[in-house]
Amino acid sequence: MKYKTTWTKKEDIERNWYIVDVENQILGRIATKIASLLIGKGKPEIVPNVDCGDYVVVINSDKVKLTRGKETRKMYYRHSGYPGALKETRFDEQLKKDSRKIIVDAVKNMLPQNKLKDKRIARLIVYKGPEHKNAAQKPIEIKL
Repeated sequence: MKYKTTWTKKEDIERNWYIVDVENQILGRIATKIASLLIGKGKPEIVPNVDCGDYVVVINSDKVKLTRGKETRKMYYRHSGYPGALKETRFDEQLKKDSRKIIVDAVKNMLPQNKLKDKRIARLIVYKGPEHKNAAQKPIEIKL
């Protein structure tokens, strides 16, 4: 009797919707959990060359925390490409400006650097407050 290994195809993927409340949660720990949901690591049918992940809705991004006083030490950098055009923003300033970018950047850096990264990050939806527009998808609440 021969055993056949079955590989998951793009048509066989079933995507679920999850909702994550990040209120009073630590940024790095929450980003790793969200990244594993986007990759689909908890699924038995995961294959490395097909995007098997799920949709993740994040709420309360304004209330995310850091540990050991990093609120004033953690910096976000961006560069326009021109000489001397490096801009830096502290975590607490970025939290006031746009807290969604904090979550997206943290999760984006946790994903593997390959061709599937853009598709995976596109399935991450972040909201500042507790209200969200994805109730029709009936997301499953995840306690992290």
